[in-house]
Amino acid sequence: MELLVTYDVNTEAAAGRRRLRRVAQLCEAYGQRVQKSVFECVLNPGQLVEFRHRVLQIIDQSEDNLRIYRLREPRTRYLEVYGRPPEFDLRDPLVV
Repeated sequence: MELLVTYDVNTEAAAGRRRLRRVAQLCEAYGQRVQKSVFECVLNPGQLVEFRHRVLQIIDQSEDNLRIYRLREPRTRYLEVYGRPPEFDLRDPLVV
């Protein structure tokens, strides 16, 4: 499933800045950054459960906000992108 993950972490304190870095690193492991706090992810149901568990251990739900949107498929029918294209397409094979 294709997901859009967005977050807003309170960075007024040093602990918040650490949480922000940790959430960003976790999201980078699961998807592609499309804006500063917005990621596109392609996850199977098991990966989504794992991601949700891990990110909820990081954020402070009394101060931070995390949103996970399931994108309608086929995504290309519902998505318009203007400006710089993404670095890679998450649905294409990745050759390392």
